[in-house]
Amino acid sequence: MADATNGYKSGSTLEKVLRAGQFAATAELGPPKNADAEVIRKKAALLKGYCDGANITDNQTAIVRMSSIAAAAIAVREGLEPIMQMTCRDRNRLAMQSDILGAYALGIRNLLCLSGDHQQFGNHPTAKNVYDLDSMSLLQMVKGLRDDNRFQCGEEIKGVNPRFFIGAAENPFADPFEFRPYRLAKKAQAGADFIQTQLIYNVPKFKEFMKRVVDLGVHEKVYILAGVGPLKTAGAAKYMRDQVPGMDVPDEIVKRMEEAGKGIEDKKAKAAAAREEGIKICVELIQQMREIPGVAGVHIMAIEWEEAVPIIAEKAGLLPRPVIQ
Repeated sequence: MADATNGYKSGSTLEKVLRAGQFAATAELGPPKNADAEVIRKKAALLKGYCDGANITDNQTAIVRMSSIAAAAIAVREGLEPIMQMTCRDRNRLAMQSDILGAYALGIRNLLCLSGDHQQFGNHPTAKNVYDLDSMSLLQMVKGLRDDNRFQCGEEIKGVNPRFFIGAAENPFADPFEFRPYRLAKKAQAGADFIQTQLIYNVPKFKEFMKRVVDLGVHEKVYILAGVGPLKTAGAAKYMRDQVPGMDVPDEIVKRMEEAGKGIEDKKAKAAAAREEGIKICVELIQQMREIPGVAGVHIMAIEWEEAVPIIAEKAGLLPRPVIQ
């Protein structure tokens, strides 16, 4: 038995926007490292009306934060559509399916399936990980809950089954580069309805990736949202270029951030100039993404800088967001 979704898989706003052929925009909302619900409410107020859904991260970077389910439920009450992340790192398949049922009951309709950052990089490096399933198996399980009305063990769900619009992540630049489009195709086959990519700064290389994706016809099976994000400082750009595996930040981007605010003595004014340039770069990237065949939208990752999303959305011509009945 399934809730009425009027022909949609989930009936979520994000699904409706993408299926209508509109250029989608999603954002990111990071839960706090405490139990303060007001943090979620304030961030939701910043993002509401400027995106078609906001990722609620699940212990991002393996650091303890408010539950993604609880934060997503608060977002629902505040009128912001959540895209709830679920990682394989922290739960076995029993806990995952239990949380999925609970999340659906709380009004959550989008689920992003991730492996999760390894715990050694977080604030509990000696914690025991789970990884009972990998991200591909998680996609298959969520799809089975929705489309087959069955738990992962094969038992029938008697009653309302959870009907999510299912997402996954992809890094177009990770090695081996030539394999990434095939990996994306496997995620589409496993059950992903939409994909959010890693941050993109090297547009020519991303175009090459997307050409391969289109040649394989994968863009017809899954909606692809290109990851973009505003840089705050030249230091952040350098760090991503030099220290983050799988990131591709061209020297010209780093140089632009270094040149921003050059000659300004006041520290606050200099920092503001750098942030302004970071937003400008992000807006330019969104405009370029619109022109790439196979790209169905953008995922704006302004991590702990939600205030930037309305500015970016307006400057990039993403407003008003479409309303699909």
